[in-house]
Amino acid sequence: MSTAHSTPAPLQLSDSPAESRPGSSAPALVVCDLGKRYGSVTALDGVELTVRPGELVGLVGANGAGKSTLMKIACGLVRPSTGSARIFGAHSDTREARRMLGYLAELFRFPGWCTGSEVLALHQRLSGSRGGPAERSELLELVGLSDAVDRRVEEMSKGMQQRLGIAQALVGEPRLLLLDEPTSALDPAGRRRIRTLLLELQARGIAVLLNSHLLGEVERVCDRVVILAGGKVVIAGRPDELTTPGGVEIQTGHGTRRFPDARRADVPRIVAQLVASGVEIYEVTMSRSTLEDVYLELVDPT
Repeated sequence: MSTAHSTPAPLQLSDSPAESRPGSSAPALVVCDLGKRYGSVTALDGVELTVRPGELVGLVGANGAGKSTLMKIACGLVRPSTGSARIFGAHSDTREARRMLGYLAELFRFPGWCTGSEVLALHQRLSGSRGGPAERSELLELVGLSDAVDRRVEEMSKGMQQRLGIAQALVGEPRLLLLDEPTSALDPAGRRRIRTLLLELQARGIAVLLNSHLLGEVERVCDRVVILAGGKVVIAGRPDELTTPGGVEIQTGHGTRRFPDARRADVPRIVAQLVASGVEIYEVTMSRSTLEDVYLELVDPT
């Protein structure tokens, strides 16, 4: 879903980063005391979240944690029960906010008979973008679909359709992307392509809020991670802040030796002691907990 632009400008993704545009000093997204209830069910409960310009933030949590609800509120599809969401300072349910964001839903569908170029042309009309063929060509090149301009959607692989979905979210030069499970059902090669694309978008100054169940992907690509459980933020921070050192593992001629309380500074001393005692050293590895470890401890401690 691309959003409307009342005064569209030529596409300048490669040389016009978000920081240089009017209003870019405001955070890309600010969620303040956000709450959403569906009858007796509380989907979100006092959520606080900030995404800065050019930042890639991962949103993770179990099914029903409130991730997609937060996304839909941020792009103006759902109204909050309490609190607010702002896009570069504008309320999320306003036309001004929608001009500055692009959205890819988890369960999107494009008409199978349309070509990649026709899908983008349709979303240009819906958003009011006047980028024309030049914008379509640049976006298809950006997502690696230059050779699929005339290929029908029904002839595309799942990975190609996902990349086309990201291309349509970029129609009209948004400054914030909301991506709901963009790597779902993709094979490892497809996930790698999407990961590379996300880093390219970040390098161009575009902020991204990424909702994903793939914790390894989030840990590798995101600047910060926000974990939701029961509609609340249970922890947030950089991946290296959330994970903890797990000691040292040394591969020796007699098997693996583990030193769970050791730190990096302890390695030379440990190795020297082992060598002095006649032990052959083949590999030294610093262990560290993963984002999945942190997630399971917080969300599913059983």
